[in-house]
Amino acid sequence: MEKTLVINSGSSTLKFKLYLMPEEKEIAKGLLERIGFDGSAIKIVYGDGKQYTEELPLANHAVAIKEMLRLLKELKIVDDFEEITGVGHRVVAGGEYFDQSVVIDDDVIQKIDELADFAPLHNPNNLIGIQEFKKLLPDATAVAVFDTAFHQTLPEENYMYSTPYEWYEKYGVRRYGAHGTSHQFVAEKAAEYLGKPLKDLKMITCHLGAGSSMCAIKDGKSFDTSMGFTPLTGITMGTRSGDVDFSLVAYVMKKMQTTDVDAILDTLNKKSGLLGVSGRSLDMRDLQAAEKDGDQRASLAIRLFVKNIVRYIGQYYVEMGGLDAIVFTAGIGENEGAIRKRVIDRLSFMGVAMDNAKNDANVDGVVSTADSKIAVLRVPTDEELMIARDVERLKNN
Repeated sequence: MEKTLVINSGSSTLKFKLYLMPEEKEIAKGLLERIGFDGSAIKIVYGDGKQYTEELPLANHAVAIKEMLRLLKELKIVDDFEEITGVGHRVVAGGEYFDQSVVIDDDVIQKIDELADFAPLHNPNNLIGIQEFKKLLPDATAVAVFDTAFHQTLPEENYMYSTPYEWYEKYGVRRYGAHGTSHQFVAEKAAEYLGKPLKDLKMITCHLGAGSSMCAIKDGKSFDTSMGFTPLTGITMGTRSGDVDFSLVAYVMKKMQTTDVDAILDTLNKKSGLLGVSGRSLDMRDLQAAEKDGDQRASLAIRLFVKNIVRYIGQYYVEMGGLDAIVFTAGIGENEGAIRKRVIDRLSFMGVAMDNAKNDANVDGVVSTADSKIAVLRVPTDEELMIARDVERLKNN
């Protein structure tokens, strides 16, 4: 039985899923967290709901990967590592080098390394995962799947900034976007629910979670997206600010009497968004509960979040010259029906109407009324399955 391992190597975490392919059956999934810190641990879910949890020292990603593979054998999830014939690696930044998933060779490794400045918290750790698995599973086909690849179809006017053109030519300054694997997966799934070819639909996908992004999809391709040169811009997120005036950075630095731009960027990335506005939490469930108790800052954070989603939907509606479907996915998009309803209620003037019963029940697929002029869908994302499919495709080419 051939198995495919999907790896998401983050700054201090390692997430994985193991699939039986081509059946696309999930065999196991796990999380190794707090890598490089005290209190590191591993959790694996496998079989018929079995769980294994252990606290153990994970000094770095190389150690974490060895421990993960050890446990896959000890728990009899695999009998032999030769069963794992493919390994798919999520890589955040592919720049302009990669517009699709690729089999990893030395040239691909070099380019991922070159792009480290585009995703300094992610690409270096993505690369560590790639190199370690190359050593430990040398016979498995290794594939890199890029968050940015889906957005390489953006028209020039949608990816360029109004900055000196030389910045683009010399430094690669442009919009790259993120969450491309998720946007592509849910768009294809939404088209299935609607019974129409994706290329015939104008669609907006809303990936709403701790990291959130919007994508306009036209002719089956990414047409515009909210994240920019980095994942900092766009709508309000869990801890990221989303769009702000760049002059704000210089202004705050003067007021704080600091020249440490990295500290300001750290604040915009890790201490802003829902957390920064509410002063309470980045978790939408906490904020909604606080809002019900009269917390005005929690309410403001939610209203900003909803407003920015609506703003981008309106922008993309005009850019594409119409709209057939709005798709909600990821942690908030999939699980918070009240947030979906607040967004759609703001769009009622466009003839969009939510089926409250379906929405409240978190039904997969269409959650709008039969007479809604624009379909609204809830589609759970599965980036890992999308990656596994790309591994299977490239493995067999």
